[in-house]
Amino acid sequence: MELGNRTKEFDVVGFGEIMLRLSPTGLERLSQCETLEKRPGGSELNVVSGISLLGLRTAVITKVPDNDMGRFIKNKIRFYGVSDDCLIYDQSDKKRIGIYYYESGAYPRKPAVMYDRAYSSINSISVDEINPAIYQDTRVFHTSGISLALSRNCRTAAVEMIKQFKAGGAAISFDVNYRANLWDEEEARKTIYEILPYVDVLFVSEETSRRMMQRSGTMEEIMRGYCSEFGCKVVACTQRKVKSPRCHSFNSTIYLHEEDRLYTGVPFEDIDVIDRIGSGDAYVAGALFGMLKYGDIQQAVDFGNAMSAVKNTIVGDMPASDFEEIQRVITINNSGKSGDELNR
Repeated sequence: MELGNRTKEFDVVGFGEIMLRLSPTGLERLSQCETLEKRPGGSELNVVSGISLLGLRTAVITKVPDNDMGRFIKNKIRFYGVSDDCLIYDQSDKKRIGIYYYESGAYPRKPAVMYDRAYSSINSISVDEINPAIYQDTRVFHTSGISLALSRNCRTAAVEMIKQFKAGGAAISFDVNYRANLWDEEEARKTIYEILPYVDVLFVSEETSRRMMQRSGTMEEIMRGYCSEFGCKVVACTQRKVKSPRCHSFNSTIYLHEEDRLYTGVPFEDIDVIDRIGSGDAYVAGALFGMLKYGDIQQAVDFGNAMSAVKNTIVGDMPASDFEEIQRVITINNSGKSGDELNR
């Protein structure tokens, strides 16, 4: 399966908000801690960063305040090898970075997230601020339901970008990534159904499909339905079993329409979870990498599963695994053996 034109400058370009994550150290609670650690975070940035670390060329379209916090974000983007050519700086008097607070959990206390992102700079973005050359230079454009939900202005810009990238020959990747605290199910469903005819690669959980998207039948029938009804080429669905905040199991299934076939992988059992935030984005990164690098859905499943599993063990939203590490993890997991105690 070939995804996009390999001669393009960028393998994947993402669009979305980049936020500042503030977290207590260790297992402290927000209500008791004295110190907060700052890190960058954002669904689409997490995806393109993961793909960049695996060895492909990526960029991110976003808008950040023209101040020290915006420069902190820019430096982090560059650190992960993601191009900042499409970074837009907000110089208005109302410029601000979106913030979210994350508190780790330990059974029976669940992890918790609290947002402070209203009126952040991304919400003033306009497609007129984007260099139109990027539409012709990209194999895959990726965004998510989070970007559609932030504001009407952001939604308008995201939908226009989807159309422009599609017209420029890019494949469209979309992660439904439904967030009930951003918009209601009816509005989300209506908006996403309108853009699905443009989407080539769809990432959606079974729960979201059945509840917010109101799909019925077996998961295979639901995945096939997205393709037959809207024209999607690939549909990916993850399966996570949460045994406790610190112990998860993970697998995924990908449906390839042209073969009318389901692909799945060897589950990762009893993952030692340090920080689960961004593990879904890491899955998207690995899956897209497998499709782009190898044109192979089984590779997409294996890279997606491994990227997600390893990300659970890394503090912060963003992945920190290169190709060699992920390839080693895939080989060990697929063999059914535990591997060496140390990498040395």
